[in-house]
Amino acid sequence: MKKLLVLATFLIFASCNNKESSSKDYKDASLSIEDRVEALLPKLSLEEKVAQMRIFHANIGVKHDENGKLKLSDKVVEKLKLGIAGIKNPGEHIDAVAAAKLNNELQKYIIENNRWGIPALFVTESYNGVDAEGCTKFGRPMTSAASFNPELVRRQWDVVGREARLRGMHMCHSPEADIVRDPRFGRMSEAFGEDTYLTTQMVKNAIIGVQGDYEGLGNGTHIGAVAKHFAGYGQVLGGSNFAAIEISERTLIDEIYPPFEAAVKEAKTLGIMASHGDLNGVASHGNPELLTGVLRDQWGFEGYVVSDSNDIARLFYFMNVAESPEAAAQMGLEAGIDIDLYAEDSYAYLPKMVKKNPELEKLIDRSVRRVLRTKFILGLFDNPYINIEDVEKGNRAASSLELAKESDLESIILLKNEDKILPLSKDKSLKVALLGPLLKDNTKEMFESVSGSNIKFIAEKGFQLTNQKGGAPKLLDRDPKAIASLVNKARSADVSILFLGGDKFTSKEAYFSNSTLGDRATLDPVGPQDELIEKIKALGKPVIVVLKHRRTLSINTIAEEADAILDTWDLSEFGDESTARIIFGEVSPSGKSPVTIPRSIGQIPFHYSMKEINYKKEYLFLGQGPLYPFGHGLSYGDFEYSDISISNAEITPDTELEVSVKVTNKGNVKAKEVVQMYLKDEIGSVTRPDKELKAFEKIELNAGENKTVSFKITPKMLEFTGITMEKVLETGDYTVMLGTSSKDYLETTFKLKK
Repeated sequence: MKKLLVLATFLIFASCNNKESSSKDYKDASLSIEDRVEALLPKLSLEEKVAQMRIFHANIGVKHDENGKLKLSDKVVEKLKLGIAGIKNPGEHIDAVAAAKLNNELQKYIIENNRWGIPALFVTESYNGVDAEGCTKFGRPMTSAASFNPELVRRQWDVVGREARLRGMHMCHSPEADIVRDPRFGRMSEAFGEDTYLTTQMVKNAIIGVQGDYEGLGNGTHIGAVAKHFAGYGQVLGGSNFAAIEISERTLIDEIYPPFEAAVKEAKTLGIMASHGDLNGVASHGNPELLTGVLRDQWGFEGYVVSDSNDIARLFYFMNVAESPEAAAQMGLEAGIDIDLYAEDSYAYLPKMVKKNPELEKLIDRSVRRVLRTKFILGLFDNPYINIEDVEKGNRAASSLELAKESDLESIILLKNEDKILPLSKDKSLKVALLGPLLKDNTKEMFESVSGSNIKFIAEKGFQLTNQKGGAPKLLDRDPKAIASLVNKARSADVSILFLGGDKFTSKEAYFSNSTLGDRATLDPVGPQDELIEKIKALGKPVIVVLKHRRTLSINTIAEEADAILDTWDLSEFGDESTARIIFGEVSPSGKSPVTIPRSIGQIPFHYSMKEINYKKEYLFLGQGPLYPFGHGLSYGDFEYSDISISNAEITPDTELEVSVKVTNKGNVKAKEVVQMYLKDEIGSVTRPDKELKAFEKIELNAGENKTVSFKITPKMLEFTGITMEKVLETGDYTVMLGTSSKDYLETTFKLKK
């Protein structure tokens, strides 16, 4: 009898709550977002709820006809009857105005064809700006990381957010918060480098930028970010996509998590994407400790978690941690995955599963709340459409194009400059040969636009690196005639600029299909590139290398033979023009390497912040250390560091220190320099990193000018995960290093006392 009374009381209470929710109108913009979500959720059928947990790709049938009108496949029409969480990449292959018109039509169709008029999220990505036709093309994340300028990155991603929203997009499956330390991994350039602090600063600013400092979301000017891939994805074993991930718990907490934590707590990212891989044996898409425990319980994340492509289903047919497709769906749901990306064999099963296990609907409600909340935050219920006039004015604005150029100029790294061969003078008559496999069709034109009338150019690509087949590119046979022709061109010139490295076919994502490859087992430049530079260098004339690539390369021969090396990674659409401006001295290079550049693949793992004991021994028959260290980058200025000082010889858990250094530009040109601060814990209860980047500042000095640069040292910077797996602050000796790279610095010391 008591049980019946309790049940009756619960039903009356639930009924009252439902009546209160249903009495509110979810379309009433004056209500709070939470109230609107709670007013809408009870109205949805189970099938409609599950539809709000799925995203499909537009390539299954969202197109435009010959008149530019929306055309949907039968499959898409069927899907949209119940509504949908979102659609990936609608209109990606058409210009911004056409895409905005298409997406307005698509959104209108979706709203009018589900019972409650729930709009959809249109989702893009960003690796070189918005991944869509007709947008401003910036350098890749690794390229912008080389700028060591977070404010510049924020402005860049602000443009990404604006241009994406103008197309009718709402979310971005970017940026990557992964730490990448294995150049074999084909997706290396999608992230911001090997260092935790640098990546954290860049990711945080990218999210703030793309989301319009959060305010741009509801204002309809920006899109939501989805930081990925949580967690450890950049550390796949062997650098092989989809391979296992083995990372110690301490490394996870101290080095892998911080960029994601900052994305959640400081940048307020709307979304998180889970990692393809497992994490120490636990599949990330079925890991409640990670996706709920760390992400939500510890960090307070309130947004939605989306699967990576088909990865919930793969818990069954790839990871082999679920007994059936239905069991995989339940694992993902219980772990905290709110949206299933693409799969037809995962969350599609949930309605039938609820009939057998009604308790699952509580978890479904939890996820749907998060999805609906996101749509309300973005203002889609109230302002779902794009003003086409805004698109015409705002897309590829002159200021955006100038920002792409500015970003290039701050990201180009001068690795080597023997006898100060760079910059080349525009005032002297010179014949310059532009040569090599990474030469573009418009490279010569871009150089001519910069150099003036005294410089004459000849240009020849010579050969390609691969057959440029997208799935599994193959290297081409050596072409002696092509090499000979390039050498002859160089013979007729005063100086040769060689465009070497790698391209989008030699470093790319290795998709799930076995026929699609993108990772590499070696790091040497492919094809006859080393032979080419050796033969041209043998002519006895200056050789400058412009290094283009999407993964770190072991450029031993290039480093030996070239008189100067400009490391450009993958620049914007104006990349060669920006490179020419550096070469001819309009601007001094100021980029710094966001990764360690190894001599050999055999040195991997090899990042500057490894444990000190890793540096005990070198290898037989190999030079010492890296080719170029993390943080390295030369300048046309001549920066001298002096007068390092620290405000106190001691720090306590309740105090801070200030450390400063005088930087003088002894050169004869204005130039920018990145002053870097590293800390080293001399003795710890667990083995400690050799050093860790904790702060940096980019400054600009005129010729002869000096500046004192100061940094705070806080107790938080000294914390690490101790022997009991708790964060600790240990007394003892510390060294602080201020300098131009992780290998070139002045240092002083202090003690932590309690």
